[in-house]
Amino acid sequence: MASKPPAGDPVQDAPQVEAPKHAAAGLPAIGHTLLMAQQQMGLRRTARTLLKVNQKDGFDCPGCAWPEGDKRHTAEFCENGAKAVAEEATLRRVTPDFFAAHPLADLATRSGYWLGQQGRITQPMYLPPGADRYEAITWERAFEIIAEELNALASPDEALFYTSGRTSNEAAFLLQLFAREFGTNNLPDCSNMCHESSGSALTETLGVGKGSVSLEDLHQADLIVVAGQNPGTNHPRMLSALEKAKSAGAKIISVNPLPEAGLEKFKNPQTPQGMIKGAALTDLFLQIRIGGDQALFRLLNKLIVETEGAVDELFVREHTHGCEEFRAAALEADWDSTLAATGLTRAEIEEALAMVLASKRTIVCWAMGLTQHKHSVPTIREVVNFLLLRGNIGRTGAGVCPVRGHSNVQGDRTMGIFERPAPAFLDALEKEFGFAPPRHHGYDVVRSIEALRDGRAKVFFAMGGNFVAATPDTEVTEAAMRRASLTVHVSTKLNRSHAVTGRRALILPTLGRTDKDVQRGGRQFVTVEDSMGMVHASRGNLSPASRHLLSEPAIVVRMAQATLGAKSTVEWAEFEKDYATIRERIARVVPGFDDFNARVAHPGGFQLAHAPRDERRFPTATGKANFTAAPVEVPELPEGRLLLQTLRSHDQYNTTIYGLDDRYRGIKGGRRVVLVNPEDARQLGLADGSYTDLVSEWKDGVERRAPGFRVVHYPTARGCAAAYYPETNVLVPLGATADVSNTPASKSVVVRFESPRQGAGAGNES
Repeated sequence: MASKPPAGDPVQDAPQVEAPKHAAAGLPAIGHTLLMAQQQMGLRRTARTLLKVNQKDGFDCPGCAWPEGDKRHTAEFCENGAKAVAEEATLRRVTPDFFAAHPLADLATRSGYWLGQQGRITQPMYLPPGADRYEAITWERAFEIIAEELNALASPDEALFYTSGRTSNEAAFLLQLFAREFGTNNLPDCSNMCHESSGSALTETLGVGKGSVSLEDLHQADLIVVAGQNPGTNHPRMLSALEKAKSAGAKIISVNPLPEAGLEKFKNPQTPQGMIKGAALTDLFLQIRIGGDQALFRLLNKLIVETEGAVDELFVREHTHGCEEFRAAALEADWDSTLAATGLTRAEIEEALAMVLASKRTIVCWAMGLTQHKHSVPTIREVVNFLLLRGNIGRTGAGVCPVRGHSNVQGDRTMGIFERPAPAFLDALEKEFGFAPPRHHGYDVVRSIEALRDGRAKVFFAMGGNFVAATPDTEVTEAAMRRASLTVHVSTKLNRSHAVTGRRALILPTLGRTDKDVQRGGRQFVTVEDSMGMVHASRGNLSPASRHLLSEPAIVVRMAQATLGAKSTVEWAEFEKDYATIRERIARVVPGFDDFNARVAHPGGFQLAHAPRDERRFPTATGKANFTAAPVEVPELPEGRLLLQTLRSHDQYNTTIYGLDDRYRGIKGGRRVVLVNPEDARQLGLADGSYTDLVSEWKDGVERRAPGFRVVHYPTARGCAAAYYPETNVLVPLGATADVSNTPASKSVVVRFESPRQGAGAGNES
């Protein structure tokens, strides 16, 4: 049977450290999966639930956005996906009695791990002005409060409507529809903090801000470059695709400041051979310095240009623009500056070049290691240059593969969750619904925090997520949130954001992916879009955690009705009754969704069109794929400082903390650790096992401190360090963002190390 939640926060003062692992998955993954699932769900519920994950007649995993093939395994989930499902399908409950026993001041001292372990929230909760704890409230009164606050604003642009990537297509479409009928484009979302840099770079260069490959392309590639990504923890099912590609003869280059177990060897738990022996994945590991990826790809591009016959001249001539300017810039790259920027050797880069030149079909995959730097957008443009030179766009087994980290973050953007919507989208919305949506741009995540901080925004509404813990500059963000007149969170479980409130606050409990959704029109399903543009249905199979829960679409509908009333031109009630009516309207507004209901009824769903992939057509400003020639940038690192990247542990999904271990990196029983190269540590006087405060440095001169971190000597790239977020988000300045995309630069934070001001292990993770 399921176990009870922890009564108190576990002590994290002395994490244990052992040597990192060199293989991922296998028997330990199975054992850990079953243990955590049993603790949350019990044995019968575990079997009933996990066997429906990612099945054609089941529900989409609330974890990452990795796609499924047409043929599914009986167990079509990974260890971290099973953890995400277990936490949502848990038998633990957070009732009004819990809130009566835990005032806000108490919740604010708890770790994110403890909060998440308490279980599913069962009723709407309200924090009145000046109150010290949440109290139960009816749904009707909750929507009245939202309407009161929204309608009292001096401008619709004083409201912010945030979306988490787990939000369904149907709910996302309704939320953007409500926000725009209300009068604002303030639709920040979690993509602003992760792959916004990818979308910015790909839209400019290829005309579509999404990946251009399918699972079948990965299986047929000659060469796969995995840069700035740790699939063993963040997208474990990707390892199966890499294993299949390797068995077909593909080579894999890993580019990362840290060696990652999942890219060294994969012990596939689906096969006896995989369990026993495993498959080595990486052929060449390039242990690059943080922020050196643009320099690496620029030099590779120079070497390709200089190699006779290496450039696909026919493709470049017929399908691209700006190549001559790019060639001139590429030829300026030199070995000395590249070796200094990357920390690599000439032999390593030459070996990589030989693999590139031997490949007729190349894919580059990447994640946050490329997207969260000041120069992320030009870095990803350089990746596109690299692929364009050899015609690796619109070819089977080749293309760009930004790997999304949340199950429908790509779909939410497709549905119109964007603060800078395209005029054509707004035109279609106006034609379909008969109101004039605002045309001026809204706020993204960083600008939303600034607006709250400066008093330009007063109401914050979040559809899912853990905004306070996910965002940078923790102290600034929390102070900004506390200036709001109302904060509203649509949630399944407790998190840090519920303890950092405006003058008034609401928690609105909602159905999860695993829950049955029955409305007046009968049993419903929702849809999602995966990282490769496949749209499919998701149907929960469990009785809801409480009879008081509403679905996400129902919450938006009722909020819109309460706020807009008779002024609205939208027939909101029909959307709650039957989600097929939402999809009918999506089909008339969003390109590629014609005949949506019929197409999504097909088992496995359908793939959205992608012009560069499907027909080598590039809907850019030039009508062709664009080469770019940005100057190469490298993070500056003062003497005696290290460049810190924030990252996840293996017992973590985004800001959700499942446990206090990081099995593959050899960390157990604590999260306040900083991984430092032994040579750097010796030069800085940091003994293994000692404790230090991390202090970030930025041009504003503000001290940002993360206290009480245990030093772990670890094989990171020289000059680089790593530590877990959200504990280290406090170090990331709000204004330190990527050019163009405005994504927080969480992967290149200059830090110094100081003796602790508090005792060892001071402070719990939040």
